[in-house]
Amino acid sequence: MINIRKIILLTLISLLCAGNVIAKISDSLYMTVGNKPVTLSDIVNEIKIILILNNESYSEDKRDKLQEMAVKSIIDRSIKRIELERNNFFELNPLDFENEIKNLATNINVDIETLKNICASNDLDFSIIEDRVKADLFWNSLIFQLYKNKLSVSSNEIDEQLKIAQNKKKIEEYLISEILIKPIEGENLEFQIKELKNKIKVEGFENVAKTLSVSESSIKGGDLGWVNENIISKKVKSAIVNTPVDAVSEVVILPEGILIYKIRDKRELKNNQTLEETKERLVNLQKQKILNMHSISHYDKVRKTIIINFFNE
Repeated sequence: MINIRKIILLTLISLLCAGNVIAKISDSLYMTVGNKPVTLSDIVNEIKIILILNNESYSEDKRDKLQEMAVKSIIDRSIKRIELERNNFFELNPLDFENEIKNLATNINVDIETLKNICASNDLDFSIIEDRVKADLFWNSLIFQLYKNKLSVSSNEIDEQLKIAQNKKKIEEYLISEILIKPIEGENLEFQIKELKNKIKVEGFENVAKTLSVSESSIKGGDLGWVNENIISKKVKSAIVNTPVDAVSEVVILPEGILIYKIRDKRELKNNQTLEETKERLVNLQKQKILNMHSISHYDKVRKTIIINFFNE
């Protein structure tokens, strides 16, 4: 049978072009995530957001990949919204929201007003981006409330890293990207790692991060920015330090999943931080890693309770 909705969606996506899109999009149902309906219009709007926030223009060769990324993003946020509703949790720090919107604009070298204008020129309501940001911040706040009593940090690991930092006059920073995937239960782990590496070779690190990574950095192609060596955990440090620039690291197996890095650049800086400042950064990083681990595991639990239906016929 001809997949009519898929043809419609691919046609709509094909009509996306640099700065201009069709004026009206069909509201035909594409899928449901639990009780959340997702229309063709939602998919196309998500593609617009991905292109705008990555400062990219549309091209036909990106079409299937963009659709895959959009569907993944919408499913993830729909599941999170369902869990937020279950917990009746919608707490938000207005300053965090304002800063996150500013960061989105800064990442593509524009101010907020220009970002709004870019959205308008692409027939995209800016409130969709705002709702997207709010959903992420609501989720992060919920995870903190649920797991704040489990944020115990290993003092031995912190002290060990402090000793190393104290004896260094210069420190290195690494410009890195990451991919974090959850292993598929019942499938050979070595085979999954081999498949991941092959996918990176064929599709490129950034594209695989956007479509497969479960990390919060996935929407940015795994980009973590510049990372100071003093705040890199012992478990992953050797993988990063021993990888040349423009190369992909060896895989690191962690409780939260399979982790792999791309080292995009590195630089050396004077070590001007006090021990107190370094310790504070290390502790905060450890707590954030613990929260990220709980975020992933909690999401997985929720995901198993939600039925996703695609309407492709």
